[in-house]
Amino acid sequence: MHKMVPRIAQTACEELAQTFPVVAITGPRQSGKTTLAQTAFPEKPYVSMEDPDLREAAHSDPRGFLSALGEGAVIDEAQRTPELFSYLQGIVDKDRWNGRFILTGSHQFLLDQKISQSLAGRAGYLKLLPLSFGETKGELEKPVNANEILWKGLYSSTAIHGANPRLWFGAYVQTYLERDVRQLINIRDLSSFQTFLRLCAGRTGRILDIGALCNEASIDYKTAKSWLSVLEASYVIHLLKPYHSNFNKRLVKRPKLYFVDTGLASWLLGMKEPYQLEHHPLRGYLFETLVFSEILKCQYNRAEPSNLFFWRDSHKNEIDFLLDQGPSRLAIEVKSGQTLNASFFAGLDYWKRHDHGKNDKTLLIYSGDDTIHQSRGHLIANWQNMEKALT
Repeated sequence: MHKMVPRIAQTACEELAQTFPVVAITGPRQSGKTTLAQTAFPEKPYVSMEDPDLREAAHSDPRGFLSALGEGAVIDEAQRTPELFSYLQGIVDKDRWNGRFILTGSHQFLLDQKISQSLAGRAGYLKLLPLSFGETKGELEKPVNANEILWKGLYSSTAIHGANPRLWFGAYVQTYLERDVRQLINIRDLSSFQTFLRLCAGRTGRILDIGALCNEASIDYKTAKSWLSVLEASYVIHLLKPYHSNFNKRLVKRPKLYFVDTGLASWLLGMKEPYQLEHHPLRGYLFETLVFSEILKCQYNRAEPSNLFFWRDSHKNEIDFLLDQGPSRLAIEVKSGQTLNASFFAGLDYWKRHDHGKNDKTLLIYSGDDTIHQSRGHLIANWQNMEKALT
């Protein structure tokens, strides 16, 4: 049995359980939702709606099924049994105490839909992504190579438990396609969907051009939109929205597409070994994807909304990431190079020179060895220390 890696999100999970009668933990498959729920609430009985017998019992007699769990429970993959939610509402309203039921689910859309219909105001949300790099530090061999992380990704099986990424991600995609996507939409041609998935991997870190994606995948616009929404609802990709404020320039309105895990993106791109990344034309985009994912994890692990955007104007002035922190923003630039040079700061310098950025903090994240320091009016951190720089 694998050793459990302590999760930063456990603190937020326990705080939500002190505030709401129901806590919903969503995230991609294999991100550790079940382990987190059972670790944070070891006294609660555990039932999985993946079990066909339990699912049938919940379907045929939801009231009886829940009455047997009257003191509360961890209900895994709860979206598989939508009939439970209205009965859950009655139970928690009749006798309300916090932290009673913990629901987990791999489909953000399905779980959100059922909670908004039946449990609005009664449930707190936690999104759990794969391990953050900080969570793996005590488990990884030193020194850590960026290409290794980009190739392996940060699912615990590949990152720290020794699973071969070539085999693990192959099985992950097949299982995902067969069990999850087909539950949401009717895909007749799985090979066409796999092609679409690979084309998306080749676009990670870039502004999404759905028209070009449709042409390459030989599918229509409606299908592409549907498939993208399913991938996002299942935490395979994240569509990052552009930041809009009262600037006097015309801004880009399309989102940027990012994979939530670089290991999956690397597998879809056909990377068989980490060294193949060294001179790969998409390495910079994959490195930016890694940083994006780490920023998102920092937010989600505190049960906070992402508040993360990118900014680009019609003259191609760009900030990779803008973290909206209320009265001010954190402008973040990402460079995959290991040696600092003046060109790395061009975007941040532009941002600071204009009215909208004068009071904002700026951060450069790059691939070198330096620890966190200040230079040229900007905070600088290498990718291994970015978690500290973000908090």
